[in-house]
Amino acid sequence: MFFSLSKMISLAVFATAVAAIPAGENVEWNGGGTTTVTVTAPSPTTTVTQSDCSTGDQKCCKTFTNSSAADVSSILGPLGIVLGGLDVPIGLDCLPILGSVCQAQAVCCTDNSYGNVVSLGCSPLQI
Repeated sequence: MFFSLSKMISLAVFATAVAAIPAGENVEWNGGGTTTVTVTAPSPTTTVTQSDCSTGDQKCCKTFTNSSAADVSSILGPLGIVLGGLDVPIGLDCLPILGSVCQAQAVCCTDNSYGNVVSLGCSPLQI
């Protein structure tokens, strides 16, 4: 878990560094920089089956935790994800489940708009 968390932190630092590169003349900056996220998810203790995962995508995540965990804020912050003090169940370093096989934590997540880095509103998935 520590190794994958280290990779996630490195990726977040890299993403921040790339975002800090000045844009060319033809690029218009719209300000802001943070995104407020609304997450709708079942209770974090609820385990769902594959057929019940209709609210989002089925993912296989190396880490399944809550957004209030101390090490998670260092990943969400550089990505501009602000959860407003909510304790949201999240998956880190997630890939789609292929062939009902997951070597880590299978989850059903409602917000997968951050690529494979972070999935929000996740519930454990029974496969």
